[in-house]
Amino acid sequence: MLDITGKRPLFLIISEVIILIGIIALVVFGLKPGIEFSEGSMLTVNFEQEVAQSELQEELVNLGYDNALIQRTGAGDFFIRTQELMGEEKMVLEEALGARFGSLTEREFYSVSSMVAAETVHNAIIAVGVAAVGILLYITWAFRRMPKPFHYGICAIIALVHDVVLVTGIFAILGAIMGWEINLMFITGVLAVIGYSINNTVVVFDRIRENLRRGVHPDFEMVVNNSLVETLSRSLNTSLTTLLVVLALLLFVGASIQNFALVMLIGVIVGTYSSLFVAPTLLIVWERGEWGNLIPLRRAKTKEA
Repeated sequence: MLDITGKRPLFLIISEVIILIGIIALVVFGLKPGIEFSEGSMLTVNFEQEVAQSELQEELVNLGYDNALIQRTGAGDFFIRTQELMGEEKMVLEEALGARFGSLTEREFYSVSSMVAAETVHNAIIAVGVAAVGILLYITWAFRRMPKPFHYGICAIIALVHDVVLVTGIFAILGAIMGWEINLMFITGVLAVIGYSINNTVVVFDRIRENLRRGVHPDFEMVVNNSLVETLSRSLNTSLTTLLVVLALLLFVGASIQNFALVMLIGVIVGTYSSLFVAPTLLIVWERGEWGNLIPLRRAKTKEA
């Protein structure tokens, strides 16, 4: 039988590196807020003739929109992000672009005021917080007949934080390199990842509960290991089929949900990892009082001893 739990020092190192990279990226680069989280206007246009993004950027600078952000979609449309535009300002901008590059079609336009943006940020934070608290309470209640049910809830939440830190860290890097912004699709994707990851974690925890009740082994670590081996193929197959759907969304649906699709792509991979190798491993760490070994320096000294 595979010895998965016996390799928990390796899994802990990988997780620590992942979290460290995510935190560093967030501190150094930060997240670039999209139109929903900061005041401004988003104009989506399509030109009949071929237009280079660099030419469009240059023309916007000439028109006085020095801080305009431009993103091209797979369908050939351009997302143009500017300060908040009133009706007449939008009309003048479109006429100027039409005079420079030829006929254009407006696909979409919307503006967000500073008040609405601040409220959206507030609501997004509340949504994520409520989801985390709800998950903690649900898992604690679901495993209430097990010894130390609170441990299951806390370990699941730590695994979720692990996933969210990685996803946000990657988006911080993408924002710094490619100018990607977070929007409501990003928040939707994060909440979907939380739901997907916790579903996998509950499956593993449920198998641990069944094996403990059956008394398959007196050693808790062996019970967890057996449970992981029994659920491994199910978790991997589910994740693989989900990844195929997410890849299809990312490649063929278009830029309107690209943030959601990319968050799901990253989240499914890291969520599968955390549900199999982080949350169950932390149960063993807590059961054996090995929290000190989570610190790399302390772990190295323990090995030397």
